[in-house]
Amino acid sequence: MQKIGILTGGGDCPGLNPVIRAAVRKGLLEGYELLGIKDGWKGLVENNTMPLDVNAISGILNKGGTILGTSRTNPYKKEGMLPKVMDNFKKMGLYALIAVGGEDTLGVASKLVDDGLTNIVGVPKTIDNDLSATDYTFGFDTALNIATEAIDRLHTTAESHHRIMVVEVMGRHAGWIAVEVGIAGGADVTLIPEVPINIEEVCNVINKRHTRGKAFSIIVVAEGAQFKDKGAILQEQKLDAFGHVRLGGIGEALAAEIEKRTGYETRVVVLGHLQRGGSPTAFDRVLGTRLGVKAIELIKDKKFNRMVALQGIKIIDVPLKDAVKELKTVDLELYSITKVFSG
Repeated sequence: MQKIGILTGGGDCPGLNPVIRAAVRKGLLEGYELLGIKDGWKGLVENNTMPLDVNAISGILNKGGTILGTSRTNPYKKEGMLPKVMDNFKKMGLYALIAVGGEDTLGVASKLVDDGLTNIVGVPKTIDNDLSATDYTFGFDTALNIATEAIDRLHTTAESHHRIMVVEVMGRHAGWIAVEVGIAGGADVTLIPEVPINIEEVCNVINKRHTRGKAFSIIVVAEGAQFKDKGAILQEQKLDAFGHVRLGGIGEALAAEIEKRTGYETRVVVLGHLQRGGSPTAFDRVLGTRLGVKAIELIKDKKFNRMVALQGIKIIDVPLKDAVKELKTVDLELYSITKVFSG
């Protein structure tokens, strides 16, 4: 019986468990044995696994996070890790590997293919929705709904206290969450990494609203947004295993500038990891399930070095390299819609 390994790497998000569940159920139907690799690429480095059978995946469809655990381990970061990955792949007796993750996890998968570990299929996961070659990644819809509900709640307290509320959402390089939650939540200003922040324009919108009797405003800002003249606001300079700085602080900096320039009381809410937690939405459950089933179908058809993807309403497969060669940033035509509701 051929054995398929499954790992989940990078940041967790709602929808990972539906992918695991679907891959296991479909894999068992096709006669495969399924093996869970714990904590992302770290599990392959350390040979840390768990069996995946029907009992292991029972009741996980509605659970956030991942039963396999995750990490940001990069086997290309430290000398000696890569040989362990190759060796443990053989020790585990794997025929194929399903790697579920975002740009970092799938970037490692693509490199492993180049280095000879060829029987890999990728599944796209990121709440930032910034992977190329797929219209949506699971986890994004849940994060969007969580952020929208938060903004709905902030509207009432902002209006009651006549305050400016700055809401910082996730989005390192791409502002998909900010744009769509800005539209869905009725934000007055939406700020994204793709367009530098013009603080004068932001304050003009706020002042314009006050002039017409609106003594409160909702400002949505992605964590990776930057001021035109100040650069990024970094919480710390320490890099993770993939060379990313830990972002944070743009909300506080923006709120301070707004209050200083307008004189209006301004508060900030950082949604942070709240956007990653909780049960997946119906959309993410269905999408994760479809992607997990398709991943097994690719393995059955020996279509390796591919990533499953959503394009339109169809689940297709694309070259793994195409998914990680560049980030999918916000369509500025979509971003322009937010301007219609400013002021």
